Amino acid sequence: MKRIDAHQHLWDLQKFPCSWCNGIPALNRSFRLDQYLAAAQGTGIEKTVFVECDVDEPHSFAEAQFIQNLADKNPLISGIIAAARPERADFPAQLDALLGLPKLRGIRRVLHVVPDEISQSARFAENIRRLAAHGLIFDLCVLARQLPLAMALVKKCPEVHFVLDHSGVPDVKGKTYNPWRAQIAELATQPNVACKISGLVAYAGENWQLDDLRPWVEHAVASFGWERVLWGGDWPVCTLTATLPQWVEASDKLFATATTTQREQVFYKNAERIYRI
Repeated sequence: MKRIDAHQHLWDLQKFPCSWCNGIPALNRSFRLDQYLAAAQGTGIEKTVFVECDVDEPHSFAEAQFIQNLADKNPLISGIIAAARPERADFPAQLDALLGLPKLRGIRRVLHVVPDEISQSARFAENIRRLAAHGLIFDLCVLARQLPLAMALVKKCPEVHFVLDHSGVPDVKGKTYNPWRAQIAELATQPNVACKISGLVAYAGENWQLDDLRPWVEHAVASFGWERVLWGGDWPVCTLTATLPQWVEASDKLFATATTTQREQVFYKNAERIYRI
C-alpha cells in the first residue's frame, strides 16, 4: 500500500537543541533523514510531512529553513509544518518569514508545554485566523485533558483548517476512554478539523497488543469519518515502543477490514488533499 507519512520528525541535536529530550534518554540523540529512510524501507512510504520538533528557541525558524533545504534535495519531504508562536505580537512577521518556504503547509505550537490560557487568548485566535488567507493548516498538539481547549480555539477560527495530532493523545496504556471518547466526538462535529491516526503506539506501553490500539482508532474513524482521518508514523517518537515497520504493520491490520478506497483515504489521499501534496 502506498503511504504518505503525515507526521514525520527529524532532529539533529548538533544543529538545534531540543531540551525536552533531556528527560527521555531514548530520544536524546539525533534522528536524521538517512536514518528515517533506512527505517522506512519496505513500508510503502513515498512522501512525508515534516512536523516541527519543538526545538529550543530561538532556533525554530532555522529548523524550518533546514528542512526546506533537505526537501529541496529529497522530494520525499513534501510538506512542512513549521513552529511559530501565535501568542506573540510579532506573529505576523514570523508568518511572513515562513511564507518564503515553498514546502510550508502549516504551523504548529505545542500546547501542552505552555499554560492552558495561552491558546485561549484573543491574540492567539486572531493570529491563527491569519492562516486561512494562505491556505495553511494549524496542527493541534494537545493532551487529552486539553481537548475542550482545542474545541474552543477551533470555534473561534471557523475559516481555518485544523489537524488534531495523535488523536488527541489519549491514555492508551491506562485505557482511560472517558472523557476522551465524548470530547473527540464533539470536536469531530467541527467540519474544519481532521484527525491523525498517529502516536498511539507510543502511548500504549512497551508490551502493547494490537487490540490495545483498536478502540482508539475505531472511535477516531467513527467520529471523523473516512474523509477526515490520516495516518502518521510519528518517527522517531514511535520508537519508544515500536519500530516504524512495526507501526505500519499494526496499522495495516487495524484497517484490514476497510475497503480499498477507505484504506487509500487513510494512508495517502486525505493527506494529499489536506496538506496539498
